[in-house]
Amino acid sequence: MKVTRQQAGANRARVLRLASRRFCERGFRGVSVADLMNEAGLTHGGFYKQFASKEDLIRQACALGLRENLAGYQQLAAEGRRQPLRSIADGMLSALHRDVPAEGCVIAALGPDISRADPSTRHEVTQGIENIVTSLSELIPGKSKAKKREKALAMYATIVGSVMLTRAVDKPELSEEILKAARARIMAGT
Repeated sequence: MKVTRQQAGANRARVLRLASRRFCERGFRGVSVADLMNEAGLTHGGFYKQFASKEDLIRQACALGLRENLAGYQQLAAEGRRQPLRSIADGMLSALHRDVPAEGCVIAALGPDISRADPSTRHEVTQGIENIVTSLSELIPGKSKAKKREKALAMYATIVGSVMLTRAVDKPELSEEILKAARARIMAGT
């Protein structure tokens, strides 16, 4: 039975979304194409009609994840209209964000994997990070674009690094302490 263009597009979108989630949970090496396609309810052979290679899937899944991350930052900012940076800090530096890597920050989940990825993946990731930093800088008060960008970079780095640390430690109280300290640091620095 022939698959329509519309169904092929829907299948591709399903695989990309699933790949983005599974990569964040298990890393690039922890996800096989066969297992991913099986979970998506599709054939392994169908993968190569949609993607050139696993590296192509990784690149596109990272790009999708970073677009979703940007949308998450923007949604948090909109929800906290009066204090958008506090809303972002509270949302991104939370136990929920820490405990559900599949729904969270692509960089916090995959940073070491991405640093070893192919140049096209790193380029996509760079674009995604630039978009998030630009969005954050627009929320930071002040007139100097350079200072606003510097604060946005520091804020993003604090969020990513803190989430990575909270996932690495095995003491819940230390994890909570890291989240609290990071939130305070972000609010003191903006």
